[in-house]
Amino acid sequence: MKAPIETQSRVKKLRELIEYHRKQYHELDSPKLSDEAYDALVKELVDLETQYSDLQSADSPTHRIGGAPLESFKKVSHAVAQWSFDNAFDSEDIADWKERMIRYLLREQNIIVKKMSFCAEHKIDGLKVILTYKDGVFVAGATRGDGTVGEDVTVNLKTIESIPLRLSQAVDCIVEGEAWLPKKELVRINEERAVKREALFANARNVAAGTLRQLDPKIVRSRKLNCFVYDIDFFDGKKTSFSMPDTQEGELKLLQKLGFSVSDTYAVCNTPEEVERYYKKWSTERQTLPYGVDGVVLKVNKRGLQLALGYTAKAPRFGIAYKFPAVQTTTVVLDIVLQVGRTGVLTPVANLRPVLIDGSTVSRATLHNEDEIKRLDVRVGDTVVLQKAGDVIPDIVEVLKDLRPKKSKAFVFPSYVALCGGDGSIERVPGQSAYRCVNKNSGAQLQRKFEYFVSKKAFAIDGLGKKIIEQLMDEELLVSFDDIFMLSFENLEHLEGFGEKSAQKLLASIEKSRTVTLGRFVTSLSIPQVGEETAEDLAKQYGTLENLMASAGSMQDLQGIGPIIAESVRVWFDEPENKKLIERLKKCVTIMEQKKQSGGVLSKKMFVITGTLPTLSRDEAKELIKKAGGSVSGSVSSKTSFVLAGENPGDKLSTAKKLSITVISEQELLKMLHG
Repeated sequence: MKAPIETQSRVKKLRELIEYHRKQYHELDSPKLSDEAYDALVKELVDLETQYSDLQSADSPTHRIGGAPLESFKKVSHAVAQWSFDNAFDSEDIADWKERMIRYLLREQNIIVKKMSFCAEHKIDGLKVILTYKDGVFVAGATRGDGTVGEDVTVNLKTIESIPLRLSQAVDCIVEGEAWLPKKELVRINEERAVKREALFANARNVAAGTLRQLDPKIVRSRKLNCFVYDIDFFDGKKTSFSMPDTQEGELKLLQKLGFSVSDTYAVCNTPEEVERYYKKWSTERQTLPYGVDGVVLKVNKRGLQLALGYTAKAPRFGIAYKFPAVQTTTVVLDIVLQVGRTGVLTPVANLRPVLIDGSTVSRATLHNEDEIKRLDVRVGDTVVLQKAGDVIPDIVEVLKDLRPKKSKAFVFPSYVALCGGDGSIERVPGQSAYRCVNKNSGAQLQRKFEYFVSKKAFAIDGLGKKIIEQLMDEELLVSFDDIFMLSFENLEHLEGFGEKSAQKLLASIEKSRTVTLGRFVTSLSIPQVGEETAEDLAKQYGTLENLMASAGSMQDLQGIGPIIAESVRVWFDEPENKKLIERLKKCVTIMEQKKQSGGVLSKKMFVITGTLPTLSRDEAKELIKKAGGSVSGSVSSKTSFVLAGENPGDKLSTAKKLSITVISEQELLKMLHG
């Protein structure tokens, strides 16, 4: 049924009026209409578009309204790879970063740069989103995910009023932005939750991230998220007069012209002094902002230089996150408990009086090991200084001993730990400041091993999380790793929280994981001393599981494999029960052969990297060394061939000199590689 002309006119006016009030509220922060009145206008438009199908349009404001709840989010591959920034914490870090860029441009691009300006922007504490437009119409939105694959949250993003459904120009583009929750909205949400006696949210960032992953778009809309867009990944102006600007500042202005909401706090800084002024201003004034911010993002302003600088393996060379100073607060240690890891090592953890630090409620902090407890002399009842820098897990940095209770006692590692199972006895790990369970198959330890077996580093079985593993172990459905691949629909359907779809979904995920690389397979076994990187090294050295097992008793001569690791691998593969486990697993999974490590100019050479290199990150240097046949260790020993040293090298350089190990620079390494 076609809408009458007067209805068409009414719909047109409604859309224009709703769009006007949307901008007044979200972009100009000057609402002219109450929420209730605004919602009434939107409802009228919804009713008319529902009645007359010819009035429906992809860019209608009604597309912001939540529809039926979704069952799940599908994964989407990003057309343009997504990155995260490296961090800087002081002006020296910024100066080093600038010098690295200048040297890189000269060496790799033969570009001489005497002056470099930067575009400074707030590093908003929200959730990164990637928005795709075709002919100016919003067609897809996704989370960052792992940088290659994200979650399709298009429906939820359409509920955010500050994200335009149609741009001012019919261009094709992919843009990056930050979805965030206003501080005042967090207060409102928590007030409502308090009335309902529900747990309060700790910070706006968590709410923003959790909200965009809600399966019900109506919930998303009710929380009034906002979004600032700050970068263009792809741009095609087509028949318009718009083209890609030649500066970062120009990109922000273009985004504004297209109709995106852009933070107006950015500034172009032409000198280090201007960068510091901008940084210190917002470090001091950030509490006045309507959103959370944990630092400043600096990008080289000239786009030509951005393209010339390019990216490292994990971050853009032309940009950096200049984090605000570490946040500290005080709290009280309520208890010190021991946590059992997958290899049986016991980690002391301080249970704290819950405290808000840098926007997050913290109630636990790791104490690492016995030496750390003695160094701090931390005790139950102590008042401690807790510090959090950026995204780092909070640390106890000091004990305020003047506030210590009179009858406090120093913490002593017990001889009995119930989580260790059996007789609960523990023992000191030879040569380390750590304790471990004597019983190698305690319930807690076995659960950690199962969690590690299904993790992304190993078999990557989606949907088999901690709670489900615990439930399956309680039902005695999981006793050994191979039991995972023997699970059936009948095993799962009666378990709490499982329905037909969820059971089938988990079984499909398990089936998908049955093919695994040798490196991931070795990682999954939780062999003591063998982490992800060592497992990959072993896989490249031996190629097949059969070769690895046959050589388990004679691998101490391999580069990068010391006597402790070699002995640990030998003992593990010699254990009869482990041999039986391997045979059972081989019947359940396919282990892909990996190419053996080939020779190269650095074959049989072991390197240790220390300090900040002029142009290479540590990961880049490590990758270059490995590709050339060399290996990289974390500590200097008599087996070390070279120490690759940059600025601020630390104790490793001193150790190298004592052992008469050759110390080389980045330039000397590159000469070894390229002659």
